[in-house]
Amino acid sequence: MKRKLVFATNNAHKLEEVAAILGNQIELLSLKEIGCNTDIPETGTTLEENAELKSAFVYKTYHLDCFADDTGLEVDALNGAPGVYSARYATKEGHNAEANMQKLLQVMAGEQNRKAQFRTAISLILDGKRYLFEGVVKGEITTDKQGGSGFGYDPIFKPEGYEQTFAELGTELKNRISHRAQAVAALCEFLSQLKE
Repeated sequence: MKRKLVFATNNAHKLEEVAAILGNQIELLSLKEIGCNTDIPETGTTLEENAELKSAFVYKTYHLDCFADDTGLEVDALNGAPGVYSARYATKEGHNAEANMQKLLQVMAGEQNRKAQFRTAISLILDGKRYLFEGVVKGEITTDKQGGSGFGYDPIFKPEGYEQTFAELGTELKNRISHRAQAVAALCEFLSQLKE
């Protein structure tokens, strides 16, 4: 029987992306599917803290094995900002990807050092035990938006070794090389070892 795991997110893009990476190894449940309509506060000061807050809330409330992630774009020239505040970079409330990108492009205008990295932290709670996984992809911030697919900062982030942004590379390739893909791969490897 397939293991059921709740992915503590309301972000349809993330859910789709992770489901594609996991394949049919696990039955992935969304917050909606378990009847959780709470907007779980992300009050941590690190990606790891936010991921743990979300997974702990679901486990404590619903008593279901679950994992949660938090992802940040860390820009060298900005001392790692926007980092944990990536989703709320331009506005304190809600998520406005377009406003976030425009603000970052303005802040980076004329900046020579455009190095950045996307980092994902995943907190898994399985049978009451906590585990942490991480994925990192290095790259750079472009000077303008390029490409129409993806979400978040994808149109202005060019991963190392590629001439195109995440938004131009397409979902299939992005799902193989992204920060989230790496963190989810580490999670999958861990889960598959449990079955052996």
